Amino acid sequence: MTSNYQADHYVAPIDETPLLATDSVRTDQAPLSLWAEAWRKLRRRPLFIVSALLIVLLVVIALFPGLFTQVAPNDNCDLQFSDGAPTAGHPFGYTFQGCDVFSRVIHGTQASLSVGVLSVIFVLVIGVTLGALAGFFGGWLDAVIARLGDIFFALPLVLGALVITQLPFFKDNKSVWTVVMVIVLLAWPQMARITRGAVMEVRNADFVTAARSLGVSRMGSLLRHVLPNALAPIIVLATMELGVFIVAEATLSFLGIGLPGSVMSWGNDIAAAQPSLRTNPAVLLYPATALSITVLSFIMLGDALRDALDPKSRQR
Repeated sequence: MTSNYQADHYVAPIDETPLLATDSVRTDQAPLSLWAEAWRKLRRRPLFIVSALLIVLLVVIALFPGLFTQVAPNDNCDLQFSDGAPTAGHPFGYTFQGCDVFSRVIHGTQASLSVGVLSVIFVLVIGVTLGALAGFFGGWLDAVIARLGDIFFALPLVLGALVITQLPFFKDNKSVWTVVMVIVLLAWPQMARITRGAVMEVRNADFVTAARSLGVSRMGSLLRHVLPNALAPIIVLATMELGVFIVAEATLSFLGIGLPGSVMSWGNDIAAAQPSLRTNPAVLLYPATALSITVLSFIMLGDALRDALDPKSRQR
């Protein structure tokens, strides 16, 4: 049995559909660059805002500790206050030697951040330079740098630092600079490897080929075109490694092979708090908490930058 019924077809008027708004293109604005698009995304991410505010606060504490405490960290130590409870003006209590814990945590920020920042700067200089040369030119230069990096990759950070710090120069000259030298010596291969991979992805791009055809030298092409477009993963790794280097300094100082005991740092304070661990665990808790918050801030900042700069990990 067949039916002669025909359904009516309804087509909505074009002005009642969202197609015009969806398909419209803004021609009065220039397209956003990678960095402008990343900044637009970062401004809307609570993870970035919180981590950036914490890092700014830590930098201010490191540069101007006098704004947060008027108590000298070592000059007012008194054994009668050994492992004392918090009092007015001393909110974190006292150490085993009768020193103010809050003042030591505030002043210890400078050394810990200094090691992290200086280590990242030198790792960037060495790792980015060697990685960019290896990735762009390849050949025997790439092979030599790769094998050299493999040698240092085979050394774990703590084990390698234990060996290096026993050398006469490092053993007799403990300071912030010697700790930075040890960390840089063991940490540059990872930065070089990331840089090498990023440069290799960009070096064969059309705009690089066009620059070479216009007479730009190979080194000029690397510096002006390749490297600026390979910075995204480098910046992300540098941000995360800053927190790792701060932990490395604390670990080395805790083991007694890092900063000398005369330098206030969170690692030295954690090591000095061991005798009071059972009677007054708060002495250990405060520098450890400051260390954890600092490292977490840089890790969160690195995660936010990775999501904003890496197209493969952006949230759709």
